[in-house]
Amino acid sequence: MENLIPLTVGFMGPGSIALIGVVALIIFGPKKLPELGRAAGQTLKEFKSATHGIMDDDKDKKDETKEK
Repeated sequence: MENLIPLTVGFMGPGSIALIGVVALIIFGPKKLPELGRAAGQTLKEFKSATHGIMDDDKDKKDETKEK
């Protein structure tokens, strides 16, 4: 039997990304796609900022308990 290299789960090559882009273009259309991209980017930015805020709060609490 030949040794087969298993595909990594979750790996997305350029072909997969292009296929997803084409399907999204067909579903949403060329006018709606940029709006969806901007909304997704804004959501990601807000999520990152919120998680950084939570992490900073936790770090401050740990520093306060060490000082006492």
